[in-house]
Amino acid sequence: MRLSASLVLYNNDPAEFGAAIASYLDGSDGTLTVIDNSPVSLTHPLFSNNRVEYVFAGENLGFGRGHNRALAMIGNRSDAHLLLNPDVAFGADVLPELIAFLRAHPGVGAVMPNVRYRDGSLQQLCKLLPTPVDLLLRRFLPIPALRRWINQRYELHGLSQSAPSAIPSLSGCFLLVRTEALGAIGGFDERYFMYMEDVDLVRRIGDRWTTMYEPRVSVTHGFAKASYSDPRLRAAHIRSALIYFAKWGFVLDRTRRVRNRATLDQLLRQR
Repeated sequence: MRLSASLVLYNNDPAEFGAAIASYLDGSDGTLTVIDNSPVSLTHPLFSNNRVEYVFAGENLGFGRGHNRALAMIGNRSDAHLLLNPDVAFGADVLPELIAFLRAHPGVGAVMPNVRYRDGSLQQLCKLLPTPVDLLLRRFLPIPALRRWINQRYELHGLSQSAPSAIPSLSGCFLLVRTEALGAIGGFDERYFMYMEDVDLVRRIGDRWTTMYEPRVSVTHGFAKASYSDPRLRAAHIRSALIYFAKWGFVLDRTRRVRNRATLDQLLRQR
C-alpha cells in the first residue's frame, strides 16, 4: 500500500511536532504533507526532508480544512492516509502493522491504534456516537456519580484491549484511513473549525466501511484537553457540537441508535 500522511500545525512546539515527523519518517517510506496554519511560519530541519512537503497556509484554516488541503495535494498518489497530530510519537513497527491490518481487512475504512498518555495510561478515545447528554451534560452535571456513569458508557470503559473491535467513533489524532474512503466522502466537513470534525468524518466513513480499533498497536499522545480549561476553546467545542447535532439529529438519530446498540452488545460479549 502506498502511504501518505498529513499534519496540521498552529503555533506548535517544534520539539514536539519534530518528534511526530521523525516517528513517521522512521516508520514508513510514505510522504508527509505539513500544513502550517500559524500566523508566522514555523521552522524545522525535517521540513527539508525529501518526503516532507511543507505548506505555509498564511491563515488559520482550521483542523479539517487544513487536512483537506493536504488531501487535495496528494490526490490519488496513495492507498492509505494517516491523519497525524503534532503531539503524537510512535515506534517504527506501528504503521507497518496498521497497514497490514487494512490489507487483511478490505471492508475496514479506518483503523485507530491503542493511544496512551505519556505516563503510559490509556486514553479513552473509543466512543459511541455522541448524544447531547454525552457531550454536554457529562461535563456540567453537578452529580459526580452520574457523570461517571455517562463517561463509562460513552467512552466504552471495559472495552477489550487484546483484540480488535468495531467502534463507531474514533479519534483523528492518529487515524489510518483508506484514501479511497476519504475521497468517497469528500474529506472533512469544513463547517467544523475545530472539534467534532473527526467524529463527523469517522461516522461518514462508517456509512460505507467498518471503522476499527486495533489495541495491539500503540502510540503516545499528549492530549491536553484544552477545552476543559480554556473558556474560548470550550465555547468553540460547544459550537461544533451544535453544528454536529443540527446535521445528524439532537434526539432522533436512527444511525446513532443502531450503531451504539451494536457496539454496546459487542462490549457485553467481550466481558
